[in-house]
Amino acid sequence: MGVELPATLAAWYRIHDGVDEERTPDAVEVAGILPTGKTMLPLDRLVAEYRTHTEEWDDREAGILPFARTPGDTWYGWYVDARRSEPSYGNLGSWAVDQADEPYPRPSDGWPLPDWLTEIAVALEQGRPMKLPTGAEIARNRPALYRNGLTWVDVRHPHIDAVVLDGPR
Repeated sequence: MGVELPATLAAWYRIHDGVDEERTPDAVEVAGILPTGKTMLPLDRLVAEYRTHTEEWDDREAGILPFARTPGDTWYGWYVDARRSEPSYGNLGSWAVDQADEPYPRPSDGWPLPDWLTEIAVALEQGRPMKLPTGAEIARNRPALYRNGLTWVDVRHPHIDAVVLDGPR
């Protein structure tokens, strides 16, 4: 790709190479273990997605690494900024086919990946929704146990087919 992964993302890939939904017998049944129900792409898929974003999409900047998306959905996902010269280097953002890449949360330079991962761990330990760096809760990001594993749900939806974590376990 010609892009060096930020240290935290590289370390994460050394621990786990993502979820290869294409090699899962029933890709629809892959639970999105990351907030908003996304899964980490295997490194080879990250490389393929990155090439698609930078070579085929208009106005996409080099160094924006699309590392996660909802299983089966190629329209939206999370990225990590690998542009060393930018203040958003190593931070989280969101990408979409029909929208410009944006740091997450807005307005900011993005959420530093180590801080985001720590918040995920704390939310899981405490059985509570994710909290933005400002402390505000994100209702649509509450951990839950789905039939095949961990996922994240929006508790505002009346019909949730999962066991929502509602406190320390």
